[in-house]
Amino acid sequence: MLKPKLAGMIASFLIAYGLLVWYIGWNGWVYLNTLFELENRGVYAAVIVLIAISYLIGRAGQSVSGFGIGLAARVFKLIGSYWFAVLEYALLLLPVANIAALILKTLGVTSRQYVIVVGTIVILMLGALLIRGSWNAWTPAVQTYRVTVNKDAGGRKKLRIAVASDIHLGTIVGNRHLKRLLKELDRMKPDLILLPGDVIDDDIEPYIRNNMSEYMRKLKAPLGVYAVLGNHEYIGGHIPRYVEEMKAIGIRVLMDESVLVDDSFYIIGRKDLSAGRTPEGRLSTAELAAGLDESRPLILMDHQPSDLDEYAEAGIDISLSGHTHRGQFAPNHWITRRLFELDHGYLHKGSLHAIVSSGFGTWGPPVRIASRSEIVQVEVTFEPPAP
Repeated sequence: MLKPKLAGMIASFLIAYGLLVWYIGWNGWVYLNTLFELENRGVYAAVIVLIAISYLIGRAGQSVSGFGIGLAARVFKLIGSYWFAVLEYALLLLPVANIAALILKTLGVTSRQYVIVVGTIVILMLGALLIRGSWNAWTPAVQTYRVTVNKDAGGRKKLRIAVASDIHLGTIVGNRHLKRLLKELDRMKPDLILLPGDVIDDDIEPYIRNNMSEYMRKLKAPLGVYAVLGNHEYIGGHIPRYVEEMKAIGIRVLMDESVLVDDSFYIIGRKDLSAGRTPEGRLSTAELAAGLDESRPLILMDHQPSDLDEYAEAGIDISLSGHTHRGQFAPNHWITRRLFELDHGYLHKGSLHAIVSSGFGTWGPPVRIASRSEIVQVEVTFEPPAP
């Protein structure tokens, strides 16, 4: 039984979402009806409603097998993913288009003329955004940061770390994109590979079905491959299975634990913020760092970059996060910029070098505007203080 407050919030969301879908659908109907003189508005409305809820349909049915249900669910999820991008940019473009149409109407332009002209411009702009956004999503860039840690790393002077956060392996992102990751890492030749959460996109079923482990197992580095949990691993609810799958291919998932690598530096893996809503919870950064040899460099992975002050106070030298996607598509980056002290890039805070990646994969539509799919390369120099 839903609590009244929660029920009210859900009802308000559904009403608001329904009105937005109606607004987009109405504009689409005016344009198409002007072009083709359509008659069956009911069929059109049904198609719009189906598209608007297709992600939920796909999400609910993607694990179902038999009678083509699983395939149909994956198609619905793909359509629904692209719908999210269409929804956002339509809501940005259509009000301007409606104002332009009113201006043209007052200037004496016929309704057929201004509807077709303005509507076509909107469609072309929307298409251009989706095409460019798809290129940004499927063409990863390498972002390099060079940092100096003033600690002794057991005689090690240099360390090259490859970081791939937010891969989101699932229905949308799969083996083809993984090949791009492997190609870049082969060129980079890192000493260490770190995966700061959201390796899978909630449900583990597509990962298993598409045998993605055959590509993930090719992630190799002399000092190992380590990962932490992200919020989407918690959303999927298959954490034990996920951890076992990673372990089987040589990737260790650190869950509120640390490991001393090559007797040189520590990697600390923190559970995602989502763990705070579970019975076991998660440890603070100070608790994770307690008992470690602080004369050694401390490298922390925490999926969400929500505790930079805490990292600095705990003596962390390098923190690596993702989660934000830098908003994934503009103007969402204005929101992530306000939500996080650092939503993308690099920040030097005391002795802490904080780095946040926009992520290698995507959530929802494989579209990025004002952000790129990226792999982070961290070039670390260790310079112990003079005795």
